[in-house]
Amino acid sequence: MPRYEYKVVPAPSKGLKGKGVKGAEARFSYALQELMNGLAGYGWEYQRAETLPSIERSGLTSTTTEWRNVLVFRRLREDDTADFAPELLPGPADDEAEAAPSSDESDAPAAAAETDSDAPKTDDTPADTKNDDDNGVEDTGDVKKVGTSLGKRAQFKNLPVSDD
Repeated sequence: MPRYEYKVVPAPSKGLKGKGVKGAEARFSYALQELMNGLAGYGWEYQRAETLPSIERSGLTSTTTEWRNVLVFRRLREDDTADFAPELLPGPADDEAEAAPSSDESDAPAAAAETDSDAPKTDDTPADTKNDDDNGVEDTGDVKKVGTSLGKRAQFKNLPVSDD
């Protein structure tokens, strides 16, 4: 749907002198012609002429109605659609493909865990890259590490006391 912008200018009230233009009617027509051709050079298309009322002050307290003759022009607004360029966001399928690790990367930590069975298991992966179920709490990676350290401390305190 095309969008237009409008321009309203006062109609000429008296004629213009020009080469070969004689008489009041010819001068008035020449003034109107120059006005319309001048605006057409900037892309304005003539629409219509209107006679509209204008309420103006007359003295301190009274008002009078003056009738104004105006010309209405329009032109197509081309720059509106060029200015409006929304940013397209990637679809959800693209996000899931980027977030999912490849099969080679997922096999590597499992193989490393099998070789180090004696070493204590620690969770060094950031909370952002885990695929755990969402429990509604953000950044739970730090909380899980606290739990394992408290468990180790409890194991340390429960060591059997030697009778020397």
